[in-house]
Amino acid sequence: MNAMLVTRPDFAAIAEWIPQGASVLDLGCGDGSLLQYLKTERAVRGYGVEISDAGIVACIQNGVNVIQNDLDSGLSDFESNSFDYVILSQTLQATRHTEPLIQEMLRVGRQGIVSFPNFGYWRARLDVLLGRMPVSKDLPYQWYDTPNVHLCTLDDFETLCREHRVQIQERRVMTGDDEVHVLPNLLGSMAVYRFQREA
Repeated sequence: MNAMLVTRPDFAAIAEWIPQGASVLDLGCGDGSLLQYLKTERAVRGYGVEISDAGIVACIQNGVNVIQNDLDSGLSDFESNSFDYVILSQTLQATRHTEPLIQEMLRVGRQGIVSFPNFGYWRARLDVLLGRMPVSKDLPYQWYDTPNVHLCTLDDFETLCREHRVQIQERRVMTGDDEVHVLPNLLGSMAVYRFQREA
């Protein structure tokens, strides 16, 4: 019997960018929910990478091909250009070596996709202004038990891409299920980006 799968608002945004039958590597895949969703919606083939034993067990129960590995040690187990897309969904903020990992994503895959909670969201800013770390649906941990080590805003991520020759192809900014077009760095709680190497 399959473990309970969770579908998040960023799943549909990611699926829109992936063509039918594409090969996908999902980094920090958790219980395999995203890969399971992409198999159903886009008939993708591919693997998940997860470090936790519980995540590995859940992936197997959900019929998702998974490899146990620590993302902070890199992606040396994968050959260059092995996948069409390499995805880092809601995991960017928990990685220690963010820039090298993004470069590795673009070595292993033709394009990369990331989603992350926007620390520039107005509620997060208000919490910090009031003297406490934000806790929300997109940032659900208390400061003392969070796996997040590098929180960022949309502007921070886009600056990182510019400085490291990463070309952003598309961006979706959301709050819940609603897409945000006006003042996205202030009004959007989650961002999804598709990117590739600069030509």
